[in-house]
Amino acid sequence: MGALGRPRVILLTHLLVALELTCLFMRFSIMPYLTRRLGLDSVAFGYLQTAFGVLQLLGGPVFGRFADQRGARAAFTLSFLASSAFYLILAAACSPALPGVALLYVSPLPAALMHALPAAQMVITDLSAPEERQAALGRLGLCFGVGMISGSLLGGTLSAACGLRCPASVALVANLVAAVLSFTCIPISTKRVGTHAQAAPPGRAQASVFDLKAISRLLLRPGILPVFLVKVVSGFPSGLFMVMFSIISMDFFQLDAAQAGYLMSFFGVLQMVIQGLVIGWLSSHFSERALLQTSVLGFIMVGLAMAPMSSVFHFCLLMPGLVFSLCALNVVTDSMLTKAVSASDTGTMLGLCASVQPLTRTLGPTVGGLLYRSFGVPVFGHVQFATNVLVLLALWRQPLAQKPDKVW
Repeated sequence: MGALGRPRVILLTHLLVALELTCLFMRFSIMPYLTRRLGLDSVAFGYLQTAFGVLQLLGGPVFGRFADQRGARAAFTLSFLASSAFYLILAAACSPALPGVALLYVSPLPAALMHALPAAQMVITDLSAPEERQAALGRLGLCFGVGMISGSLLGGTLSAACGLRCPASVALVANLVAAVLSFTCIPISTKRVGTHAQAAPPGRAQASVFDLKAISRLLLRPGILPVFLVKVVSGFPSGLFMVMFSIISMDFFQLDAAQAGYLMSFFGVLQMVIQGLVIGWLSSHFSERALLQTSVLGFIMVGLAMAPMSSVFHFCLLMPGLVFSLCALNVVTDSMLTKAVSASDTGTMLGLCASVQPLTRTLGPTVGGLLYRSFGVPVFGHVQFATNVLVLLALWRQPLAQKPDKVW
């Protein structure tokens, strides 16, 4: 394990994730206002989101395989260096002396390698026993909550006090510090001795990081594809709403940058409590299948209540149910999928899981923008309700896995 013992590696991993997510939500809080200041409309904003999502979608599985083969230190360092490049370009785009629009369109390029969260999930998975994995992954929700709260508050406050360039500059420095910490303190590999040998049998060269066949074969193993499809389909409608939330907060809720930051901070508090504490407690009392069905049922109820939503107060009332369903879906499916593969493939599997959110960001701006312009905010509730009713029926009619001992 190197100079740091297992508990300190886990603690540092949580710290790095909190730092990365803080910068992420700082970016979320300023991007709509930066694009508007540069004269770009919501369609251009959607193109930027789509480009970012496509690059992360393509890079996620490859990055996961890179993490499996090169280890946690290389994965974390590469991710934070890529994030540093992104925030450098973003800070430059905020300068009136530079071609802001051109730089803004270039800024998504490093996104293919910005995957600190999957790297952290791999470390937690490698260092936790299978029966503890769901709770261990759930505790990463504390970092998500911290990042959402601090990032949303800092993004709104710094941009209001010092301009839009300030949050991007702070994020640049934070990611450079994280890259140094990763290179100096994270162990080269967190996998058990002999794990890497599983990836390259005797007499056969180790497969390339870019071997897409090896990546796709993971999805074809027994019990994996159905769980993965539930993860994608069930969370997609709420993902559409969250992708459009920055536009909805400005146009529908009429919030400014600081008010939107406060709302996202409330979302972060809920996620921190629910994923960090509630999900862990529930996982020790209920099966993963029961929690998965409950999360889908929660999406159905929230979707039904979202349809008549008319104010930000109404949305705040719906937030606990929405956050619980999102947290339960992500934690349970990640736990199930990593248990279904060997230790040498956990990074690749988590990279595939991490590609689900970029998939939503890729399709979300186009699909969500079209739905929002045509039908308004209620349509997101209708889509979420209808989609998850079908998912729940499928879960009741057919078991997700043929080998319960590996997946459940």
